[in-house]
Amino acid sequence: MSTNYTASDLERFDFEPAKRPGRTEFMRDRARVIHSASLRRLGAKTQVAVPWENDFQRTRLAHSLEVAQIGRELGDSLGADPDLLDTACLAHDLGHPPFGHNGEDALAEIAQSCGGFEGNAQSFRLLTRLEAKSVDANGKSMGLNLTRASLDAVTKYPWGSEKNSKKFGFYEDDREVFEWMRQGAPDGRRCIEAQIMDWSDDVSYSVHDLEDALVAGQVDVARFSKDLPELHHVMVSDYGMDITEEESAQALARLQKLSCWPTKYDGTHASLARLKDLTSQLIGRFVLSAELETRKIHGAKALVRYGANLEVPRDSRLEVGFLKGVAGHYLINAPIAQERYQKQRVVISELVEMVLASAPKNLDSILLKDWERATTQAQKLRVVIDQVASLTDPGAYALHARLSS
Repeated sequence: MSTNYTASDLERFDFEPAKRPGRTEFMRDRARVIHSASLRRLGAKTQVAVPWENDFQRTRLAHSLEVAQIGRELGDSLGADPDLLDTACLAHDLGHPPFGHNGEDALAEIAQSCGGFEGNAQSFRLLTRLEAKSVDANGKSMGLNLTRASLDAVTKYPWGSEKNSKKFGFYEDDREVFEWMRQGAPDGRRCIEAQIMDWSDDVSYSVHDLEDALVAGQVDVARFSKDLPELHHVMVSDYGMDITEEESAQALARLQKLSCWPTKYDGTHASLARLKDLTSQLIGRFVLSAELETRKIHGAKALVRYGANLEVPRDSRLEVGFLKGVAGHYLINAPIAQERYQKQRVVISELVEMVLASAPKNLDSILLKDWERATTQAQKLRVVIDQVASLTDPGAYALHARLSS
């Protein structure tokens, strides 16, 4: 598939010859992400539910692997390089801190004086600076030094914080490599590979959060119709969806008509098998609708980079949005979760304070050079933010306990 990409797409910020023949540039990118410390750490980071509360809940690593499976197949069906999609999907959540989006919100508040914090911008920073893999002639880290096309495919928000948006794709001191990556790209537009990654992410977590919640006994599908006003409110207020309450009801009605839709989950093997069939059918439904609609509009040619957009039917987006609303209402906004979030925010805040106050004593050794180069308080805070963001959930609790004792 890499023959559909240009020499510019395959360039790296710092040229590196291949170490052995027979691999495409996108194969090399995929291998670099798979072997990265950041990917390994996702195995101990929260997705939505706390993964160690039972042995079924997904971690952020499990989620990333599932996104990659979906994205790889959807990308391949449209003519995009499957290894490139694997790379983008595996890397899309690398920058998420401990405690999921709650940790992200806590760090965003703390980091206001140094340019903010955003999980996607942190992913870009890890890939281009913080991960230990490649260094230039001056000894400066190039992160994983991925190809231009792979970096662009990971970039969900191709703009900086100057847009005054809560969501952005890079920090100001990473602008140089961002601008290199975006050479020739339409301003503010995502390549089709990034769109495929994003849709695969939405499909995966909307479906799998429902599965996890049913197995854990946190939701009851029989309540969905009764709780529709609350579910609709979450879809609009928390996820910013442009949807009427009637459309929410119609989305639920379509889902309820599926042969695999569960009436209950009782913990039996047969019930779990039916639930797994539900996840398979839902993923197939949402992926196929996007594939068919995209082919209908853009034809049968290979669709790569900026040659086309991923076209997702509105009904599919609304059904995925409804499933997001389920997780938002019953899991994320649940009172017991809010209590846990508050405690986690305290841990994050106190960690930043304690590491900053004792720096460089408690800094990770790979960040010491960055600390030495920091000349302002904002730059020093960014180094500490980089360290805290890299921690796993257990690692954050352990470091907090050690520094508090």
